[in-house]
Amino acid sequence: MTTRNWAEPYKIKMVELIKMTSREDRLNAIREAGYNTFLLRSEDVYIDLLTDSGVGAMSDRQWAGMMMGDEAYAGSRNFYRLRDTVKEYYSYEYTVPCHQGRGAENILSQCLIKPGEYVPGNMYFTTTRLHQELAGATFVDVIIDEAHDAESDHPFKGNVDFDKLDTLVAEVGAERIPYVCMATCVNMAGGQPISMANLKQLRAWCDKHGIMLVHDMTRVAENAHFIQRREDGYRDKSIKEIVYEICSLTDAATMSSKKDAMVNIGGFLAMNDAKFYEKACSLVVVYEGLHTYGGMAGRDMEALAIGITESVQDDHIHARVGQVQYLGRRLRESGIPIVNPIGGHAVFLNATKMLPDIPQEQFPAQALAAALYVESGVRSMERGIVSAGRDKETGENHKPKLELVRLTIPRRVYTQAHMDVTVDAVREVVRRRDEIKGLRFTYEPAMLRFFQARFEQIG
Repeated sequence: MTTRNWAEPYKIKMVELIKMTSREDRLNAIREAGYNTFLLRSEDVYIDLLTDSGVGAMSDRQWAGMMMGDEAYAGSRNFYRLRDTVKEYYSYEYTVPCHQGRGAENILSQCLIKPGEYVPGNMYFTTTRLHQELAGATFVDVIIDEAHDAESDHPFKGNVDFDKLDTLVAEVGAERIPYVCMATCVNMAGGQPISMANLKQLRAWCDKHGIMLVHDMTRVAENAHFIQRREDGYRDKSIKEIVYEICSLTDAATMSSKKDAMVNIGGFLAMNDAKFYEKACSLVVVYEGLHTYGGMAGRDMEALAIGITESVQDDHIHARVGQVQYLGRRLRESGIPIVNPIGGHAVFLNATKMLPDIPQEQFPAQALAAALYVESGVRSMERGIVSAGRDKETGENHKPKLELVRLTIPRRVYTQAHMDVTVDAVREVVRRRDEIKGLRFTYEPAMLRFFQARFEQIG
């Protein structure tokens, strides 16, 4: 069977010029940034693969929708458009707009969590876990063991391990578990999906124990792509149908719309329970804005509603994930160790394998991300011990099994040529890896340290 080439399902209407800096300029920039790629100025970056959050290219329809913004303080028509779109495409009855996903996480945690409770989830995410901890809960990882193995080829490494869930219930009791947090396309595992079969089993488990199921749906469309391609019975179903089915199996959801829905800002908390909605509306007024705008302008809610409809189009999501797959395959063909299978939004370099002589306590992924920038101007980010933070009780560093550098592909922004340049850059870093030194903190924030921490080289 002949494999045909594919092309992006859009054409370019406007461009933003980027510049290439000298190696000396980049070396000075990374030193000034304390070897933290988050602290680099964007004007000093050539290809920006730091994140896919809020950096996608909006369509002409979304930009046209921005001109239809109803900026009324209360009852904006764009809110009702957003609410109806969420119900049509995602199944949830009620929608509380928020400025972005972590706003939804904050309100969710304050509504549902009591101090001393436990929240199981299929691997942590940084802001999600912090909001749970600030509300008094303890996060418990219940993802399958394969998710912590970068070399495992398990097709659904986002799946939940029910033995781990049963063990937690036996230890603390179901009454001390306010909800299970299920993420689609698990970020920290390498953008790995959960299967529909596992999700259905999780739905049944939650019903049995009387526990709510909450969906971190930031990358639900990408997860639907993998279900369509890998799971029996879904080949002939559309991305839209699969997304709806995933959401309908859950009770509530937090959404950072800056990813799948391709807007620069925005998110929401959605649910089916009226009392939960009433409580969330009370809190959103305190932290975000009125319940009919929640920290978003009317024009942004309109762009979001349009982005939701575009995000579930089969051609779009196949091209979006296809670009990630292309980068991953080219890196793998070059002998670069990455997380397998290749995920939906990013390719994750295995820093442990690439820099075996730098111990985890010297932050090899952070050092690798800095070296990649100096070599090429490509900005990536660390996803390892720095991102994992410290144990809130002991103060010791969490030591995740995965020490990774994330090459995150913005939606509808870069071409295949940019991916080829990135491959060449990583290959050159590997060739010069003996020059890379470990790092130590010169400044460590108390929370979410990876955003603002500063480092210096050791030796």
